Amino acid sequence: MRADTGSGAGTAGQRVEKRTILDIRAAKRTGEKIVYMSVPDYTSARWAEMAGVDVAVVGDSLAMVAHGHASTIPATMDMMILHAEAVRRGAPNTFVLGCMPYQSYSTVDRALTNAARFMQEALCDAVKPQGGRSQAHILKALVDAGIPTASHIGLTPHTIATFGGFKIQGRTAEAAMKILEDALAIEDAGCFMLEFEAVPAPIATLISQQLTIPTIGIGAGPGCDGQILLAYDLLGVFTDFKPKFTKRYANLTDVAVAGIRRYVEEVKAAAFPDDDHSYRVDPGEYERFLSLVERRKQI
Repeated sequence: MRADTGSGAGTAGQRVEKRTILDIRAAKRTGEKIVYMSVPDYTSARWAEMAGVDVAVVGDSLAMVAHGHASTIPATMDMMILHAEAVRRGAPNTFVLGCMPYQSYSTVDRALTNAARFMQEALCDAVKPQGGRSQAHILKALVDAGIPTASHIGLTPHTIATFGGFKIQGRTAEAAMKILEDALAIEDAGCFMLEFEAVPAPIATLISQQLTIPTIGIGAGPGCDGQILLAYDLLGVFTDFKPKFTKRYANLTDVAVAGIRRYVEEVKAAAFPDDDHSYRVDPGEYERFLSLVERRKQI
């Protein structure tokens, strides 16, 4: 649990202390589970900080949940920076991890330039491209440049076409070995954390035990060092589809639609706005206004 430090925003006046890279690394040794949540905007970032989420992730899944695209591929750097800036404003005392979008790290130069944008413009605390062995030189270049870097393996949305869709990875011994080799390459590159997506739980658990850096899972079972879900998934905001690994902790869509339906009904019935939701004017000033209106008619 984060300590009260007298700075930041919490719930009911509670203050929170921002996590650091050292805290995240230390959690691997102490066994503390680190809670990550993917948040696309200012409001969900505020909710995350108020609830005590350790790491707010600005994931390129926002291309889907916030912009209505069918995949993460259409996310651009400008789009990601805009959302990351909003998340930082909403969660000023939470560790913010910016996810690098498709093709933003295809070369070392592009990776360094775009990662610097996350750090300088959006004030992120770290960045996360995707990939293991094939991207190890990119990851190492980012780390060597002093940019805290994580990575993402298993089901990697940026290469979804090569998988033939959203499919579980690591189901065969050979495929699991590839994930292990990717994980070790990420660790060797100097990354402070890695994410498993859609990997069988026993595979993710065993690989996590082979590493000195913490792992975060999404659809990778309980054996990872932390977990991540999308805020809009776990709150029932995004309802186009629900992955198997998502647990609903609320259903805000039902609440929102019910509220909007009541609004529509009251406006149609002329029940809103009523006196309680309208501004008043001094009766004397209103009478003067009526006189001025009448005088204008006579001109």
